[in-house]
Amino acid sequence: MNEQKNESTNLITVRGELALLLIVIMNSFGVVLMLYSGSGISAISSVPYAFSEVFPQLTLGTWTYLFQGLLILSLMILRKKFVPSYLLSFVVGFFFGIFIDVHEAWIQVLPQTIPLRVLYFVISYIVLCLGIALSNRCKMPIVPTDLFPRELSVIIKVPYSRIKVSFDVICLMVTALMTGLILGHIKGLGIGTVLAAFTMGKVIGWIGEQMDKKLYFVSIMENQF
Repeated sequence: MNEQKNESTNLITVRGELALLLIVIMNSFGVVLMLYSGSGISAISSVPYAFSEVFPQLTLGTWTYLFQGLLILSLMILRKKFVPSYLLSFVVGFFFGIFIDVHEAWIQVLPQTIPLRVLYFVISYIVLCLGIALSNRCKMPIVPTDLFPRELSVIIKVPYSRIKVSFDVICLMVTALMTGLILGHIKGLGIGTVLAAFTMGKVIGWIGEQMDKKLYFVSIMENQF
């Protein structure tokens, strides 16, 4: 990233545009790696994953940005107005879906021993937490699955960590119901999925607090976010 010291605040200045590029690559990789670890898919991608298993005619990436479009529509309904920046988030979500398919295409080259699977889960968990914390601060349009809990916490005035955990748990319930009722067995969910759903919100909040002590984000769109 292009970073320079912010003389007035002693914080490191980070370009939001470069942070956004890193976020899309990181989060899409984290989603795919967590699924590949065998511990279950991340909660934010569990619903698109369920649809991709029930209706395999479309890829996981395609179902991901369709799901994200639904989240954007829901936010506009809650705000009772058209929000142009939300559409930019959908564009970001489109590229996020593409990167998911890209990572799925090469991830199979990684070996799958039990110790390595545990390592993959730990790496994916950390990557997702870092990516989402960055998303909440980069002052750019972000992936709708990250945008939704952040904006919902503002709309209904509930702390982000509580909204994030609730959103993740609801996604898991939908996934369990869809795959269980239609496929006859629950698919895509594992101990890692549950662990991430109940802890990730608080970890993201803590990482965000540490970022606020060190980093200051600027972007061409910072007045809109």
